[in-house]
Amino acid sequence: MAPVTPPWYIEAMDRIAVIKGVRSGRPVIAGTRVTVSEVLEMLGAGMSEADIVEAFPNLSVEDIRAALAYAAREFDHPVIAAE
Repeated sequence: MAPVTPPWYIEAMDRIAVIKGVRSGRPVIAGTRVTVSEVLEMLGAGMSEADIVEAFPNLSVEDIRAALAYAAREFDHPVIAAE
């Protein structure tokens, strides 16, 4: 049986877009040129959600959380290492 995708994740992914020609096809927050990786870098640098929204008024807290959800799903896969 295939895993069920939770509704909150589907809603979050409506906030992420991959568009040819926009930021070289990297995932961005829909309607912006802010990449998911830039949001992650800002959080990793210690910025709060409020700090990011203040610096980028076109983003919302929900956009930031969507970037986190996208990244979590993208990195959640098995890694097969050579022995």
